[in-house]
Amino acid sequence: PGAAAPAPAPAARPALRTAVTPPTPPRTARPGAAAFTANLKADDFTALCELVRQLCGVDLAQYKRNQMERRVRTWTERRGTPDLTEYGKLLRTDSAELDAFLDRVTINVSHLWRHEDQFEVLRTKILPELTQERKRLRIWSAGSSYGAEAYTIAAVCRETVPSIPVEINGTDLDKRMVARAREGVFTAEDARTSPKAMMQRHFEPQADGGWVAKPELKRMVRFETGDLLRMPVPTERYDVVFCRNTVIYFTEEVRDALHARLVQSLAPGGYLVVGTSERVADPRGMGLTSPFHFIYRKG
Repeated sequence: PGAAAPAPAPAARPALRTAVTPPTPPRTARPGAAAFTANLKADDFTALCELVRQLCGVDLAQYKRNQMERRVRTWTERRGTPDLTEYGKLLRTDSAELDAFLDRVTINVSHLWRHEDQFEVLRTKILPELTQERKRLRIWSAGSSYGAEAYTIAAVCRETVPSIPVEINGTDLDKRMVARAREGVFTAEDARTSPKAMMQRHFEPQADGGWVAKPELKRMVRFETGDLLRMPVPTERYDVVFCRNTVIYFTEEVRDALHARLVQSLAPGGYLVVGTSERVADPRGMGLTSPFHFIYRKG
């Protein structure tokens, strides 16, 4: 009888561990996350994406869903409104909140002369080759954000082919970015990697350290709002299309569909320039070669 007494002790240990180690302690500590998950089940996230698209043209549904959900959840919890239906009501009535929300959840990272080596290829290889046969050029900055890429292209063209008419179009979903791009105003941070001599030739320095594009540069560029996936293929094709750091946050389906649209928009012999962390999934299938790193040419 004395030997049987310790038998219950082992059975008590797992029960004790279960009691003091809850399986998901972070979730019980964050009621906002639970509310957000419930909203997702009710498809409120999709409804919020549609609302944002209607309000400003930005289609959050094109981004990778897990990443976008995480950004939205973090932001709405920080604002104290994890219920997406209630937050949607706020966005309808508060334009400042909509601007703050978009700044947080969308990607508008850019600066003048970003990935300068690609602009060097444009200057030394692409422009000289294209202008041997073409008397004017059309260049598209697809996903132009606030215009840093388009104005850099314009400056390179003025330096390299000053006698050739060049039309540069910038397109972005975000009407706020398009409005900013039309102003041609950049901060000192935007110009941090820019060649100083070229900045001085093509931009006016400001008292705060920023820069403004000169009138002759502004005349070369035109910006408009538009959905890259839904815009009609232009009747007059482009000689060069830049679409850099735009698709890396998109789903594979959206990425591939967008690349196909961009290739359709290219004239034969035209170039597609993508970001240095991006690639076209099936270049041969789209009739592309890759003469330079992250730069494709249409046959």
